Amino acid sequence: MELQLDENALVVLHALDSETRIEIMNQLAKQPMNVTRLASELHYSKAIVSKHLKALGEAGLIVQRADTQGDKRQKVFAVQAANINFSLPETVYPEFKRLDYELPLGNYFANEGIEPSCGLANKDEAIGDFDDPTVFLQPERLSASLLWFTKGRIEYMLPNEVKGNRRAEMIDISFEISSEFPGSNNNWPSDISFWLNDVKIGTITVPANYSDVRGKLTPRWWPSTHSQYGVLKHLHIQRDSTGLDGYEISKASLANLDLQDSSTLRFAIGIDPTSPHQGGMTLFGKDFGNYPQDIHVTYYFSKDE
Repeated sequence: MELQLDENALVVLHALDSETRIEIMNQLAKQPMNVTRLASELHYSKAIVSKHLKALGEAGLIVQRADTQGDKRQKVFAVQAANINFSLPETVYPEFKRLDYELPLGNYFANEGIEPSCGLANKDEAIGDFDDPTVFLQPERLSASLLWFTKGRIEYMLPNEVKGNRRAEMIDISFEISSEFPGSNNNWPSDISFWLNDVKIGTITVPANYSDVRGKLTPRWWPSTHSQYGVLKHLHIQRDSTGLDGYEISKASLANLDLQDSSTLRFAIGIDPTSPHQGGMTLFGKDFGNYPQDIHVTYYFSKDE
């Protein structure tokens, strides 16, 4: 596949801007598979896999065809493009510098208005009692690799090192998330909001609290009827807008945040009580769900000469 780096390439770039879709491409590169087998291999619901297959198909990266090895009534998906070559413009912008931060799930600096159902767990056990908001204040919270609540929000803090002659270009924040339901509910939408330095930068709707298959990393002691995994999301705060997984979700921008005058970055995530879908939230850390990470922040910046 040969592409110019212009607006016609956006559908392909968007299709590849997802770790889940890259996982699907890697599986299909081994052999063609149907939706059921892909869902089993990747520990996702068939609905999630079908959504990602649609994006890959629209980008021309995969094709659908009859199963020549088994039931010919079945449809399987196969990789269409073995190579993707981009022709870059002659003038290439200077490379941005970057700072990376790992925020352990339990290392939040503040919590506000937490209400049941709620709780914390690490890879070995639950922390305190379920549905007791006071556990969010206990020192043991620092080991948490899973947290959930129906109402409220939590806030993380990290140093703002992009000052002086450094110019902020983009902040990327990634995390694995689902909604929250006592036990689990695979059809339970929730509106989850984000704030940076007390400025609300956007809201997304997460469709479910998944337990249809076990998470790849979820410890064996954790019940199969409880939350198993979430969806990996990338929040991008840019110079003119905020996006999520390549789609704009608000006009909040780096220009609104006055970062040059702040010594810290404070990232809050939670439930805005004015949002229509009050379905709570579950955050998955490196020992739960499908992705071995907590909250990862990448700060891109340029330097004035």
